[in-house]
Amino acid sequence: MPHRFAFRSLFTRSFARASLRSRALLTVSIASGMAASGALAEAPLQIDNALEQVIVTATREAKTRSELAESVGVISEAQLKEIAPAHPADALNRVAGVHVNNLGGEGHMTAIRQPISTAGVYLFLEDGIPTRPTGFFNHNGLYEINVPQSAQLEVTKGPASALYGSDAIGGVINAVTRAAPESAQVRLNGEVGANGWRRALISGGNRLGENTAFRMDLNSTASEGFRDAADYTRTSFSSRLDSQFAEGWDSKTVLSYSTIDQSGVSGLEEADYRHNAEKNLYQGDIGNREVQAFRLSSELAYTPNEASLITATPFLRHNTMAMMPSWMVTYDPNIRDTEFSSYGLLLKYRRSFDRGEVIVGVDADYTPSEYREERIEITQEGVYFTDYARTGERTYYFEAEQTSVSPYVHAEFAPGDRWRLSAGVRYDVFAVDYADQLGTPDRDPSHIRPASQSRDYDNLSPKLGAVYKITDNHQLYASYRHAFRAPTVGTLFRPGSSEGTTELDPVTSVNQEIGLRGIVGDAVNYEVAVYDMTTENDIVSFISNTDEGSDRKTANAGETRHQGVEVSVRAPVGEQWELAVSYAAMRQEYRDFSYIYGHYDFVLGRYVQENLNFAGNDISRAPESMGNITLAYTPGWLTGLRVELEWSHMGRYYTDETNTRQYAGHELLNLRASRDVGEDFSVYARLCNLTDARYSTYTANQVGDEDLSYRPGLPRSLFAGVRYRF
Repeated sequence: MPHRFAFRSLFTRSFARASLRSRALLTVSIASGMAASGALAEAPLQIDNALEQVIVTATREAKTRSELAESVGVISEAQLKEIAPAHPADALNRVAGVHVNNLGGEGHMTAIRQPISTAGVYLFLEDGIPTRPTGFFNHNGLYEINVPQSAQLEVTKGPASALYGSDAIGGVINAVTRAAPESAQVRLNGEVGANGWRRALISGGNRLGENTAFRMDLNSTASEGFRDAADYTRTSFSSRLDSQFAEGWDSKTVLSYSTIDQSGVSGLEEADYRHNAEKNLYQGDIGNREVQAFRLSSELAYTPNEASLITATPFLRHNTMAMMPSWMVTYDPNIRDTEFSSYGLLLKYRRSFDRGEVIVGVDADYTPSEYREERIEITQEGVYFTDYARTGERTYYFEAEQTSVSPYVHAEFAPGDRWRLSAGVRYDVFAVDYADQLGTPDRDPSHIRPASQSRDYDNLSPKLGAVYKITDNHQLYASYRHAFRAPTVGTLFRPGSSEGTTELDPVTSVNQEIGLRGIVGDAVNYEVAVYDMTTENDIVSFISNTDEGSDRKTANAGETRHQGVEVSVRAPVGEQWELAVSYAAMRQEYRDFSYIYGHYDFVLGRYVQENLNFAGNDISRAPESMGNITLAYTPGWLTGLRVELEWSHMGRYYTDETNTRQYAGHELLNLRASRDVGEDFSVYARLCNLTDARYSTYTANQVGDEDLSYRPGLPRSLFAGVRYRF
């Protein structure tokens, strides 16, 4: 039955359902941070004022947090060094309201104001440029970014389509590359650990003449994985060239290349999950994926005067991926080869005034692509999938050319000393030319092939924002933002047994948000954000009954609502301790959502399919709460030592749309320690899952199937490394 919801009860209800240990630890930590604020003025351990933190994602230029009418989480270069993330989740899950799970290797799903899913509702950027074009979302896309060698990670929570376009519904994750050094520099970082973990991070750079400098980064990582046949390797290379070749003229050229080879890892039923978590049903190359991602961009900036800036950024992308969808090996085994190249240009002009500024720009992107899908035959020994053979039979082979042109305008105005108002709008125009390359008749009802055709659609994304300065150290902000998600090329032209996919329109969302942020006692940074987001025209599948029978349809027919409260606090406690707290409570529900329910009808004696509408139910795999607390100790009695204890909380969630089964959630403890031995040498270690808790990074079941599928998380594991620079 439908639920009623009020923001004032959201945090309380979600908090009450957490375990006693979770509540006690969170309550004590927040209270300790606030209570310490009165005695922090003279504490040697100081924390920077977050209101002055520089963020580039919001307007594609450096802005202080105090100017933004939205919630942005930041992981700095110093924090990345302290965390030494082996997986993007290690760093990003410290941001309030952000959860990235670990599916093995660097595979992941994301949940930011959305459920844990593979849906294309996030945008991954590198220096403000999308790593993939619209229509080619990959839920594992963060493994195409060299996270541990980034200068900063910025997470804009909620819609950002007014500036960045499609997919920026749940949020935007922007990795900022490191600038070239002012003088010769080399950094070496070697790391080893459990399950055959090996990683080498090498960085270096120098000046090239008086006005030019370069840097290069190399990331070589390999792991056998804690589960059977779950090996993973990656090699990432990036370089950056910064130059000022004339008065007022600057350029930044960034090249990135990554190769990823990741084995497939299966879910487990409960008995194996509890007692044999290392078990993996996929052996050999079953479920394997191989990725190559190349990006090149060159930003040219011209500053004719103090009030104006003109930038032009041409870019190039080239991606290939060969993968065997692990979720299809039991009913439609295949190998997919996807390849695309992108040729794009970002143009922007910014004009500043006494009390504001105007930014006008246009983004253009042309992406030809190719998709090939071949049937395979799977060899199975008992419950294990051990090998496969290609059949040479292609079920899909098509080419698609996508062109997008997106003008936008953003304006900011300060009518008084306490107010800063902002508004923006973006107009996205897409055209896709699709050509089926198979000459065989389309007679397979399980692999419907649309006829060659052209599709075009457009979308208008406005936003409004306001920041009110209560005092110099406290701000109130509010925003109203639209967002959208264009159908992917795969959804449009690889429909399987569904009809009507080529008629799909973009999914749309509207987000309303208010927030309070500031700094107490010159040291305790805090932020509270409350949001309400409604998504319409979501893509759902259902059964259409006609006189001729029943057909499976895919259409824009879903509506969902997402509400939540996000809290973050960061503070020194005494002279040698530092506390960071993030917590989020959410309620996400279906307002109108049909689903095909397939089951065996014992009365009829056959398998049947029917429609169910889950309006009023909680969205499946949508955690009701997330939390992260770190307590760091930097003693005065041993220079260079830092010890950190991290608590990570995942709240309960329903595992399917019926809300009849649920995952209870989990809490994890991680311990990190580092010691600087002089200015140029340091050692560090991290002990993950200190208590060796059994937990699942993703738990789900299909509607009509009572058996849950679990993805076991990392057991207690030790990693250690050394850093040296010269």
